[in-house]
Amino acid sequence: MKKISALIFLSLFLTSCGSKKKVISTTKKQKEVVAVVTPKEIGVVKNTTPKTYSEIKQDYIEQYSEIAIQEMKLYNIPASITLAQGVLESRSGTSVLTRKSNNHFGIKCHKGWKGKKTSHDDDEKGECFRVYKHPRSSYRDHSLFLFERTRYKDLFKLRITDYKGWAKGLRKAGYATDKAYPKKLIKIIEDYELYKYDALALGKTTKQVKQDSHIVVKGDTLYSISRRYGLTVDKLKKINRFTDNTISIGQKLYVTK
Repeated sequence: MKKISALIFLSLFLTSCGSKKKVISTTKKQKEVVAVVTPKEIGVVKNTTPKTYSEIKQDYIEQYSEIAIQEMKLYNIPASITLAQGVLESRSGTSVLTRKSNNHFGIKCHKGWKGKKTSHDDDEKGECFRVYKHPRSSYRDHSLFLFERTRYKDLFKLRITDYKGWAKGLRKAGYATDKAYPKKLIKIIEDYELYKYDALALGKTTKQVKQDSHIVVKGDTLYSISRRYGLTVDKLKKINRFTDNTISIGQKLYVTK
C-alpha cells in the first residue's frame, strides 16, 4: 500500500514540474539574431562618382564614331564635322530634344518633312523639329540634309580633310545663326582629335594624321602619353611646362613644340 501511495505521489510531482516548465517556455522572450553584412562581404561596392562633361563627350564620340565614319564614306562629309556637330547640337546626347526625339543635329521640320514632329523652344518658342526612331536615322538625315540642298554645295568642293573650311562654310550657308559656331566646332575637333576619324574613313592610320595635342582620358599617365607620341616623360613635361606629374581628365596636353 505504501509503495502504491509513493508511486501516485511521484507521478503527481512529475506532472506538476512538467506543466511549470511548459509555462516558462511560452512566456520567455527569444532574442532576434541580426546578420550584419559588410561591403567587403558583398564583394562589390558601386562607384557613384558622377562623370565630368568631358567624359560624357568622350563617351558620345566613341559611341557614334563608327556611324560618322560610314556617313563620310557614303556622302563625303568629314566624320570630324559630323561628330563635332553631334556633340554641340545634342550637348553630347544629353539635350531634351535628343533624349526625347533622337534628334542629334537640331534639324527643324522644314518644308517636305513627312516624319514625326515635335515642338521645342529654339530661336523662337515652340518651333517644329524632326523626330527619329533611332540615332542612326538622325545621322543619315543629317548627311542627306547637307548633301541634297544646293546651299551647301560649296562645302563639297573643299578638301574632305579641311574641317576648318567645313566649319566656316556651315555657318556661312546658314546652318546656324551663332557667329561663334565655326570656332566651337573647330575647338571640339581639335580638343578631341576628331580628325583621326577622317583618316580612318580614308583608310589611313591615326599616326599618319598630324597631332599636336592630346586630351587626357581616364587611365592616362604622363608615361603612357609620352610613349604614345614617341616622347620621354621629361620632354612631355618640358613642352607643357609642368613642375610635377599631376594631370586631370579632360586636360589638353601638347605633344609637339
